[in-house]
Amino acid sequence: MTKTYRTLRVHSVIGLMFLLSIGASAGTIAVPAGGDFQAALDSSQPGDVIALEAGATFAGLFTLPVKPGADWITIRTSAPDSALPAPGNRIDPSVGDALPKLVGSRGVIEAAPGAHHFRFVGVEFKPAPGTFLYNLVVLGDGSESSTGMLSHDIAFERCYLHGDPSAGSRRGIAMNAQNVTVADSYLSDFKETGGDSEAIACWNGTGPFRIVNNHLEASGVNVLFGGADAAIPNLVPSDILIANNHFVKPLAWKVDHPGYQGTHWRVKNLLELKNAQRVTIEHNFFEQNWRDAQNGFAILFTVRNQDGHSPWSVVQNVVFQNNILRRTGSGINVLARDDNNPSQQSNDIQIRNNLLYDIVGEWGGTGRFLQLLDGAANVVVDQNTILQSGDSVYAEGAPNAGFVFTNNITPGNASGITGTGTSPGSNTLGTHFPGAAVARNVFVGASASSYSSSNYFPASLDLVGFADPSGGNYRLGQASPYLNGGTTGKDVGVDPDALADSIAAANGNAPLSQPPASPASRTDGAP
Repeated sequence: MTKTYRTLRVHSVIGLMFLLSIGASAGTIAVPAGGDFQAALDSSQPGDVIALEAGATFAGLFTLPVKPGADWITIRTSAPDSALPAPGNRIDPSVGDALPKLVGSRGVIEAAPGAHHFRFVGVEFKPAPGTFLYNLVVLGDGSESSTGMLSHDIAFERCYLHGDPSAGSRRGIAMNAQNVTVADSYLSDFKETGGDSEAIACWNGTGPFRIVNNHLEASGVNVLFGGADAAIPNLVPSDILIANNHFVKPLAWKVDHPGYQGTHWRVKNLLELKNAQRVTIEHNFFEQNWRDAQNGFAILFTVRNQDGHSPWSVVQNVVFQNNILRRTGSGINVLARDDNNPSQQSNDIQIRNNLLYDIVGEWGGTGRFLQLLDGAANVVVDQNTILQSGDSVYAEGAPNAGFVFTNNITPGNASGITGTGTSPGSNTLGTHFPGAAVARNVFVGASASSYSSSNYFPASLDLVGFADPSGGNYRLGQASPYLNGGTTGKDVGVDPDALADSIAAANGNAPLSQPPASPASRTDGAP
């Protein structure tokens, strides 16, 4: 019996007619409206394609079963490829008619322990109308005590995952698995009033993980690694790529915004690492984060042995590069050691070639660019352009060994580099950053006597010589005195050419019609 005939067990003659209508070949299991998707999952074999009727709704909590072999089982829309964006281009809700809808009141997808090689393409996942779900997709509930129990090789490509627009949902994907990809997808409306919500969260998965070219929206933390103790001893989520995504919180969730829709969702930050290593975060567009359930920092590298049972927790080997961050109360917060439970020391965090602007207290924070608490090791901050209203760098607690701050453009404001119990500049550096390398930075408005003479001290931003700051272009113009002024002979500040993919990430790889609005010309109604 061929695989095509095997599909008849799904829906008899109607299944055969449906196969013919989509031009399916051997190995395709067609599931038309009213068909049994779980039966299709159970009967599928490695290499099969399960084609769900475009626009049809399939209700239930569906389980991905364990199958032999290492060939992928693909679950996809019956609509032709031309109905979806091409691979490498992000989906959005406007193509909803082409997507089959997987709907649940207790969850939508769960993976059996050890399930593997399932790939979703062009599928919508959502709660039953008016239902608050704790998890839309569960790839491991966090109780797995060995890596052999983890699901693995799971992919979501050009999919639409969302909570209920009114009731919200806690989490899009609980990603406690191995080798998971989420790409070209749209995750939205993950929001909660009394708890923390995430579009994607992992606390008991090993990796590797690829989160690439997605729209990521959640009121709590858009993407979180850690946040609960791993049940697998010594587990640290590892080998993580977070690239070309748009991280955003809608202004409709901001209580004091004119567009506020009336429900106070619990807002925290855009990205947080509490237990993670070997992480690359690049070419993302981060925006719109404000003080609410936390203090307004958008990016957190804050190690946590969350419940006291995972003292191996660490944040290390992190590269944050070629990103744009704007419209937030504060920028990046680094916590070197958990201040509640034993943990490892955060170390080797590189912050390179990023554009950060509109980092201002009007969003409900301190307006700080970078905060370092309790002594992180080997933090490198190089080649960034930072326009913030508060401190450039603030430190508290144990000294930070191996600190490097080079080739950056940042307002000195009242404090510049400062810390608890110390005055800005050399006093803070000697106390909180012994042996630090601080050179070829443009400290706008700072006192030259407080820093090494190898830095630059223009009196105002106008003297930096940006090409067109009112139009959002922070490239150094031809008249700038800081062209080729860096430690390696490159321009000081960000290389704008490396940000092209970050700008495209805001619109799903479709270039923006205009550069990001500068703080002076913003017209979105934000405070």
